[in-house]
Amino acid sequence: MESSKTNSSSSPKGRGVNFSAPRNFAVKFRSKCKETFFPDDPFKPISQEPNGLIKTKKTLEYFVPIFEWLPKYNLQKLRYDVLAGITITSLAVPQGISYANLASIPPIIGLYSSFVPPFVYAVLGSSNTLAVGTVAACSLLIAETFGEDMLKTDPNLYLHLIFTSTFITGIFQFALGFLRLGILVDFLSHSTITGFMGGTAIIILLQQLKGVFGLVHFTHKTDVVSVLHSVFSHRHEWKWQSALAGFCFLVFLQSTRYIKKIKPKLFWVSAMGPMVVVLVGCLVAYLVKGTEHGIQTVGPLKKGLNPPSIQYLNFDSKYLPLVFKAGIITGLIAMAEGIAIGRSFAVMKNEQTDGNKEMIAFGLMNIIGSFTSCYLTTGPFSKTAVNYNAGTKTPMSNVVMGICMMLVLLFLAPLFSYTPLVGLSAIIMSAMLGLIDYEEMYHLFKVDKFDFLVCMSAFFGVSFLSMDYGLIISVSFSVLRALLYVARPSTCKLGRIPNSVMFRDIEQYPVAEEMLGYVILQLGSPIFFANSTYVRERILRWIRDEPETVEFLLLDLSGVSSIDMTGMETLLEVQRILVSQCIKMVIINPRFEVLEKMMLSHFVEKIGKEYVFLSIDDAVQACRFNLSTAKPEPCI
Repeated sequence: MESSKTNSSSSPKGRGVNFSAPRNFAVKFRSKCKETFFPDDPFKPISQEPNGLIKTKKTLEYFVPIFEWLPKYNLQKLRYDVLAGITITSLAVPQGISYANLASIPPIIGLYSSFVPPFVYAVLGSSNTLAVGTVAACSLLIAETFGEDMLKTDPNLYLHLIFTSTFITGIFQFALGFLRLGILVDFLSHSTITGFMGGTAIIILLQQLKGVFGLVHFTHKTDVVSVLHSVFSHRHEWKWQSALAGFCFLVFLQSTRYIKKIKPKLFWVSAMGPMVVVLVGCLVAYLVKGTEHGIQTVGPLKKGLNPPSIQYLNFDSKYLPLVFKAGIITGLIAMAEGIAIGRSFAVMKNEQTDGNKEMIAFGLMNIIGSFTSCYLTTGPFSKTAVNYNAGTKTPMSNVVMGICMMLVLLFLAPLFSYTPLVGLSAIIMSAMLGLIDYEEMYHLFKVDKFDFLVCMSAFFGVSFLSMDYGLIISVSFSVLRALLYVARPSTCKLGRIPNSVMFRDIEQYPVAEEMLGYVILQLGSPIFFANSTYVRERILRWIRDEPETVEFLLLDLSGVSSIDMTGMETLLEVQRILVSQCIKMVIINPRFEVLEKMMLSHFVEKIGKEYVFLSIDDAVQACRFNLSTAKPEPCI
């Protein structure tokens, strides 16, 4: 009885393999689209709801997240959100003025940009922690794209084009979210973002030397060499009063950051630091008449809420290339940064954010912002970190910030007109020092040298060339790496782990035993035109290097998720070569899509269904049975 059982299990019947008829094109296309654009299948819970009213309610909650969290809101959450909202407002005011100055636009625009967008995000955003505002990297990139010449020639046109680029950014981000094309953001890898942010921090730090030394003449270029040359070639313009004030402000800000680091509960000390610098700077500049002693100030800031700017959007064909360049590049960077930051803090709170919802929220935020005198906004790290540490519970903290900014614009804006530029420079420098992640760069070097190369290409490209060139170089390296993975897929030879039915890579597990007469290979990626030649040559090399006569080639296709016609032709060619050498090809566990194409191309018919198996052990047993019972056949 035991002998009968053994023969049954080792007979070459391809047992368990599903050779059902291939699906039609419509079914496969629908399945592929669903996996590409809806990998999380967000509408499944909605479709399963039998009650039509509840189904409508859940649909509304999905597309407008505020309807999900607002009905559950209570006074306890409000207490935390009010505290968090007031705290991030204290950071939003100095940062808004500082980053507007970085973008070479009127400081009041920076304050406007922290008023309208937070309300939009509170309605549509999916993160409970993200705080909305302007960011340094995109501010500088906008200024670099449009150039100082345009700013000097026609400041109004310069500002109007920035509003237009913000509109383009919004359309771009909304379209990516609506079409669920967030996959494009994945090309900005973690290594690229780390290097880009570090390089951007370096050039922004050096840019602030203009404010620290009180320079009048300064280069419009952003690379390290040009900036340092400009600083030292205008030594006669250096003002010691400004430099001393800048040094004191920077030491104070770094001290508050150090206090937060050693005692996290005192996070509010660091959060209030920039506001203290602004208030002290305003007071000192007013009392000692700082402008007479070489300390430059922001200048007049008018009271009032955001005026409409939709009439200023400029789509003149002469400027469209610049507008689209600024809008799309900054939009991509801002979107990647905002989504990454939102996800990072969501993980800390065991929450989830939806990347496509975030893109739609960012997009509408920037579209509406461009109509109301705002420039590009996203989720900055510093403000979000403060929001998280302040204990925010929901996006209501953004609403509180928006209300506080409204009060500032209505009643307090003129008070900030005495803000010294050196104070803003110190605030930016302190923020940028936290963006150079030395530990992460070293970690990349230790773990993955190519990731380190990607990171450094962005870092040095941004620092010594320009922000867009640095980004392009780094993304190119990332794409090159992806192409290398695709063109040179991993293949390994398997052996049996002693006293088991498991087969593992003989290089990784030296104890794995090779089987005489068998070459068992595992392919680990899709097989298509870009790698088919390599796959063929690698398979034949494994066989050629085998010291003993090979009877069977076993191909484990568990890791092959798809195959194109070039890949099918490659397997057929390998099969013909093996037949001429009296070697049988055996296929193990082909995936659904792969098996369908094998059947449609008649590959299964050519090798025989009896040589397609679910597991390596089944295949080995069947091959042994075949060797013991089959009559020898002449080779072709």
